[in-house]
Amino acid sequence: MRKLFIAQSFVLLSAIAGAQTSIPDGGVVKPIDQEMIGKIRKEGLENSKVMEIAFNLTDVNGPRLTNSPGYMKAANWAVNEMKKWGLENSALEAWGDFGMGWELKKSYVALTAPYYKPIIAYPKTWTKGTGGLKQAEVLVIEAKDSATLAAYAGKLKGKIVMLYKNDPYKPTFTADATRYTDEQLAKMAEAKLSPQAQRPTDTAAARRQRENMARMMAPSLATRLKDMAEREGAIAIFSSQRGHDGTLFVQGPSTRNAYDPKTPEGISDLVLTMEDYQTFSRLGKAGVPVKIDIDVQTEFFKKDTKSYNVVAEIKGTDPSLKDEIVMLGGHLDSWQSATGATDNAAGSAVMLEVVRILKTLGVKPKRTIRIALWSGEEQGLHGSRNYVKNHFADPADMKTKPEYDKFSAYYNIDNGTGKVRGIYLQGNESVRALFTEWLKPFADLGATTVTVSNTGGTDHQAFDGVGLPGFQFIQDPIEYNTRTHHTNMDSYDHLLGDDLKQIATIVAAFVYNTAMMDEKIPRKPKPEPRGTGSGFF
Repeated sequence: MRKLFIAQSFVLLSAIAGAQTSIPDGGVVKPIDQEMIGKIRKEGLENSKVMEIAFNLTDVNGPRLTNSPGYMKAANWAVNEMKKWGLENSALEAWGDFGMGWELKKSYVALTAPYYKPIIAYPKTWTKGTGGLKQAEVLVIEAKDSATLAAYAGKLKGKIVMLYKNDPYKPTFTADATRYTDEQLAKMAEAKLSPQAQRPTDTAAARRQRENMARMMAPSLATRLKDMAEREGAIAIFSSQRGHDGTLFVQGPSTRNAYDPKTPEGISDLVLTMEDYQTFSRLGKAGVPVKIDIDVQTEFFKKDTKSYNVVAEIKGTDPSLKDEIVMLGGHLDSWQSATGATDNAAGSAVMLEVVRILKTLGVKPKRTIRIALWSGEEQGLHGSRNYVKNHFADPADMKTKPEYDKFSAYYNIDNGTGKVRGIYLQGNESVRALFTEWLKPFADLGATTVTVSNTGGTDHQAFDGVGLPGFQFIQDPIEYNTRTHHTNMDSYDHLLGDDLKQIATIVAAFVYNTAMMDEKIPRKPKPEPRGTGSGFF
């Protein structure tokens, strides 16, 4: 099957190369370099190193929480690999002050009464340990509001506390993993430009702002319980989030800026699987004593509170265009319960593979190609937002820096392991014809859709937020939102090698085409200043 696929691809590419395919380029019709596209396809699909790169970012380096030892280990590995490949200026670049790092050193949780059972549980980030092995009874709290919660005051010391929950398991009758249908892609392609398409309605930063505002306006019952548990000397608190069948979604505590060195270290806060949490709820309600052995050890890192992106370049060669920039990237940081394979070692590995492909082929781009792997994305796009502020413009006042006018485009991958099906225009209708032509050599790989629509919540929006062309590719969802995104299942085994090869090949072509244009990628109108404190997007 593999030989047949390659042969069919070669025949198709030869046919494309023979056609009079062209792209609009600053008013001048400029043919696509089909010979180079063929080389990129061959290197990307037949000689790929993307899974080897992903293995190093995940299995070898482990979780990559921002400012943790795991993040720094992976970041330095990426820097050194790109130096080996011959990229220039491969380095860690500090973008500003983030806060303290955190690492989980040990976590053991087991039910000891009414019987023994190992428990699947993960501590939230930036919470403290238990101070050694503890044996404790679980206090299941049946409270609906502050008044009923107050009835438990004075009873929490030495206990593990949790809110009662009765949310029966409901079987899922749809597949966890899916790909976009032709009908879904056609609907995307038919989308019309609207104010909503130009400005995202939901981003990581916007969600975090809403969460913080909601906590300030009316702290949740869980937050009030946590505060009470800390005051009274409870050993730990158990939480429950969505997920089932042993998969749990775990991130950080509800405390605002928990990674701020001035924030007190919070109580051990562990997320349990739905099945175990429901078991404890039923036992507690029935008056059956639930006893736990628990030993959580964590470490906080406060010596260096700056955070670092990974950057490197393939220098431009055109005398007039070499100082202009084409960027590609994805976030390198992850959460703590797995190795962050689909979120976002996949995107980081793909972008590293892109620059490896281009260096292996000995490309001489007109413009400088710059890769960036971001930190702090999971806490609010900090790495990319501050990089944009440091290099291009601050959205608060929109005062631009010299690199702003030399920037062409940024391409991002951060939607899991699914292959590319097309690209979001981010409301920039002027590049539709261009990107449509660039996708044609990859129609046989399933990438054909161009939509004016926006996709939110990741690093391309740092660029779009100041009027620079920033794009995210359409990717098949696979099991991203159902099984891997921010879960304990986000491991190397959930990566699809053939899909990642396809992504890297297409992104490499887009980056190369952008670097070789006579003109920069067309832009949307420059946004108005948004003022200090108005949010980035």
